[in-house]
Amino acid sequence: MNPTPLSKRLSEIKTILILGLPIIIAQLSQTAIGFVDTLMAARVSAEDLAAVALGSSFWLPILLSMGGILMATTPLVAHHVGAGEEGETRVQFQQGQWIALCLTVVAIILLNNNTSLLEYMDIHGSLLIKTQAYLSALSWGVPAILFYQVIRSYCEGFGKTRPIMKIGILALLCNIPLNYIFIYGKLGLPAMGGVGCGWASAIVMWIMAIASSLYISKSELFKPIKLFNQWQNPQRKPLGSILRLGVPIGFTLLIEVSMFSVIALLVARLGEVVVAAHQITISFTGMVFMLPLSIAMAITIRVGQQLGAKNREGARFTATSGLLLTGSFSVISCSFMYLTATLIAQMYTPLTEVVTLASSLIVIAAIFQFSDAIQVVAAGALRGYKDTSVPLLVVFVAYWLIGLPSGYILGLTDLLVPAMGAAGFWYGLVIGLTIAAILLPWRLFRLAR
Repeated sequence: MNPTPLSKRLSEIKTILILGLPIIIAQLSQTAIGFVDTLMAARVSAEDLAAVALGSSFWLPILLSMGGILMATTPLVAHHVGAGEEGETRVQFQQGQWIALCLTVVAIILLNNNTSLLEYMDIHGSLLIKTQAYLSALSWGVPAILFYQVIRSYCEGFGKTRPIMKIGILALLCNIPLNYIFIYGKLGLPAMGGVGCGWASAIVMWIMAIASSLYISKSELFKPIKLFNQWQNPQRKPLGSILRLGVPIGFTLLIEVSMFSVIALLVARLGEVVVAAHQITISFTGMVFMLPLSIAMAITIRVGQQLGAKNREGARFTATSGLLLTGSFSVISCSFMYLTATLIAQMYTPLTEVVTLASSLIVIAAIFQFSDAIQVVAAGALRGYKDTSVPLLVVFVAYWLIGLPSGYILGLTDLLVPAMGAAGFWYGLVIGLTIAAILLPWRLFRLAR
């Protein structure tokens, strides 16, 4: 008896969720690490909290964009796995590590040579010293986190997402006591305040790298591939394959992160209440975004493996199933945010002014849940098709040429309507994300045909 179209669809959605749920937990664990750093640094002083926040705004775009380059390992490996060529994946693993090594050098230089930029941002005195010390401490973990990113992307290419989830949980569990030791000065160490977060994070990065290395060296799946044997020197062709896919992914992530950073700077002039409400909205929507983002990563794996097996119909079916899944989820998240906006804001602060403004911004953010989910999943499917350059162009146009200018006009000028403040920027995001949610699926369906 042949399965019905509905049962086939539900089966594919189940497969995507089996791949995606561990990724969601891993992503939330990483988000929780940042939350714990902020919470524990805030208990020391406002200056220590500011040093961690400023340092994070500097290093996160750097490591996210570099990690994006290394994420190209996932679709490349997935194609080989789908084709039954698991042994060929050793090349991607080893060449990916060479790229990680080069990126490590660049990242360490940037994290330890930032005086001019920080002074340009009007950061001086003890805050400047603490921020630099935090970044310098964190830089010791850069080799480990980039090495780990290659291993993570490699494992995900095989569809092995549960080990990554376990390592993410391990990292969070280690981060809390390490923060306690370094921030407050325990076990004979001096109290370092916010700088201690940098040292704790660096150690956690090495724990993640060591744990993932032990996993792939002991796993029965990876033993026959001999990933650490017969290490090859850099090779032009495989390096080129990774960079052609990875550089656009890295720039796409950089465009997204930098846009939110620019909006935060532009909103800063509107006062503390506006900044606080804007930050609450970003914090909550960022957590909600983890689910469609994780599903997108699962779809990259699934589509890549289907195409490696020369199953173009299966790849198209996976992509459409993923779009249906995230579309359904976005309807739920949109409704939830719209109906509970005030309660969400009250979880963050008791201040009436902030709650009132934040709840209005959360209602606007609820509107773009559908667009945001569709565009990120379409981009994930396109990565499975090894298509990253066109999505980069779409994101640049949608965010920087349409979304951000629209937000600026609506938020800070009277050209179209009276200046709307922070709400104008969120409406600009709605416009930009809607454009991306139209163009990226159009590109996906064109490729799928």
